[in-house]
Amino acid sequence: MHTQTASNERCAPHANPSTRETTHAASEKLNAAHAAEALEFLARRPLHTAYLSSLIRDNGVVSPLNRGTFYGCRDTQGALAGVALIGHAIFFEAHTEAALESFARLAQEYAAAHMLLGEQEKIERFWHYYAGAGQSPRLLAREVLLEQTWPVAVCEAVPTLRQATLDDLSLVVPVHAQMAFEESGVNPLETNAEGFRQRCARRIEQGRVWVLVEDGRLVFKADVITDAPDVMYLEGIYIQEEMRGRGLGLRCLSQLSRNLLARTRSLTVLVNERNHPALKLYARAGFRTRSNYDTIFLQKD
Repeated sequence: MHTQTASNERCAPHANPSTRETTHAASEKLNAAHAAEALEFLARRPLHTAYLSSLIRDNGVVSPLNRGTFYGCRDTQGALAGVALIGHAIFFEAHTEAALESFARLAQEYAAAHMLLGEQEKIERFWHYYAGAGQSPRLLAREVLLEQTWPVAVCEAVPTLRQATLDDLSLVVPVHAQMAFEESGVNPLETNAEGFRQRCARRIEQGRVWVLVEDGRLVFKADVITDAPDVMYLEGIYIQEEMRGRGLGLRCLSQLSRNLLARTRSLTVLVNERNHPALKLYARAGFRTRSNYDTIFLQKD
């Protein structure tokens, strides 16, 4: 869930030196009856929970499209203290240390996870509980969460920037796969080409892929991962290499931002902290730093 390339740094996050004690809390699988409760819990911090909320809104709590299982952890009063998705990827929102520990212990039992993503400080605490019996880290990428709100600087319009159609699928798939490979070191066209192609097609059918195509070549691409009134999360923003540094990326990003902010309060994107050209582009487009994130790509057993 990142923009352009990730760091090649290979290391594990530091273990949390905290000696705080936690009370064991059990996690439970969530189902359709928990949807409203989970969404209400996640809405407390929409900037950081947009992806989890979007999956529930798009697919429901229980769906193979989520590529994992939703779990909840409750406090002593029976209220939700955490929500997590554990499967192909591990995402969590935990308001108590007990909930964070519970999710980490639960994730240890899932040996097929590909990645773990979250706010840097919370990931370090999660790893403190997870590392003893969980998967080994394969790659660590450190990112910056950026946000854009109104007003948006007006640049020269790009009239041909548009939502993609299935006719564009053959252009989108290889570019998105290459970005995933640069980010994670795994090429999805080699591990599950049909599944990856279907996910790209579904996103296009949802109207969440924006493209600029010139002379049969993909010049600009952006994916809207979450679509909600509070926040839209962007991913897979691509600018053809030959067109970089000419101002086209800024123009496309500015126009896309104006289009999307007409129906949401906030746009967010994760950018690798070492990707200085991308960080500079987003700063020029009006994005501001909000938080630091870690992505740990895991070594599958």
